[in-house]
Amino acid sequence: MKVGTDAVLLGSWVNVEGAKRILDVGTGSGIIALMLAQRTDEDVKIDAIEIEKNDAAQASENILSSPWPDKISVRHTSVQEFHTDLRYDLIVSNPPYFINSLLPPSQERTTARHANDLSFDELISHSLRLLKPEGRLAVILPFAEGNIFKSLARQNQLHLIRETAFHSRKEKPQERWLLSLVELTAGYIRSNYSI
Repeated sequence: MKVGTDAVLLGSWVNVEGAKRILDVGTGSGIIALMLAQRTDEDVKIDAIEIEKNDAAQASENILSSPWPDKISVRHTSVQEFHTDLRYDLIVSNPPYFINSLLPPSQERTTARHANDLSFDELISHSLRLLKPEGRLAVILPFAEGNIFKSLARQNQLHLIRETAFHSRKEKPQERWLLSLVELTAGYIRSNYSI
């Protein structure tokens, strides 16, 4: 997949403060992982997982050619099959988001853009499995799908701590939601995050 605006927006927007261990779900070409490597201290470790074999190979090649090959490791796997004893301070994802829509002829584009292989429920449940107790999940989604995601997150006790509405031009309607969520008690959120 080509580098897209969504990946660049998420990679530059997400708060990396305090994150020592980061997971990039659906890394594609590795652009978000590379941006986060650039923005974080040298001791930060980033795991980048990708379900598509060719994309995982491209991400590995891009990372080996970067100044941060020791900070980022790429694995060819889905989040559903990704098992580790580690827990993450931050999980980022530019997830597939088309739901019940016409599928493109390319299987790679279907996997990258359509929520057939990674539903919102699965992304939320596996993020909760892999996050530290005070860890954050950050995603970028189109407007309508972002509203669905926010509702599902609330049902799973993930609290919105930051959101940004993205418009490509001020006269155009909102195109994307940038969302940061955390699984914490409301009291902790009020005392530690500005909502």
